[in-house]
Amino acid sequence: MSTPTTATTAATAEPTGPALAALSRLPQGAFVARLEGIFEHSPWIAERAWSAGPFDSIDALHAAMCLVVDTADPTEQLALICAHPELAGKEAEAGTLTTASTGEQRGAGLDQCSKEELQRLRRLNQDYRARFGFPFVVAVKGLTRHQIMDRVEARLANARDTEFRTCLAEIGKIARFRLDALFGASA
Repeated sequence: MSTPTTATTAATAEPTGPALAALSRLPQGAFVARLEGIFEHSPWIAERAWSAGPFDSIDALHAAMCLVVDTADPTEQLALICAHPELAGKEAEAGTLTTASTGEQRGAGLDQCSKEELQRLRRLNQDYRARFGFPFVVAVKGLTRHQIMDRVEARLANARDTEFRTCLAEIGKIARFRLDALFGASA
């Protein structure tokens, strides 16, 4: 994830005003608490990015957070990937997904899977985890459940290192979507 993949627009490249300025003035603990959930169950990213502030744009904040991920050791990067739930997996079934993950999976129609689709997705999740040792991660915004299943299937052919880097890049995209939502920016 050496270069964060972002969907920037002129609106998001500009300073975002009072909310981002206020965030930049927060002490580290409050800053981390405000950005809770941007990176799934991984507050250490916001904690380390705090020192790069003040942030004058979502782009700058996102880049600082992605740099933390890029420079983390591989064990931390793996833990970040593993912090993500399987799509339509046991967390979704148990209702224990984070609010952000719940909304993202619902937005992709994963809560509307037929019994056959759910079986296919769970089998793909299982095959993916068995092959790579971590869950399949994709930024689901703008994708249908069918496109997601096709992506899992296609990515099963990749090498582990390729998938590791792909998951980190997808996590960067997810983080950007979440930052845009938090600050009311258009994606």
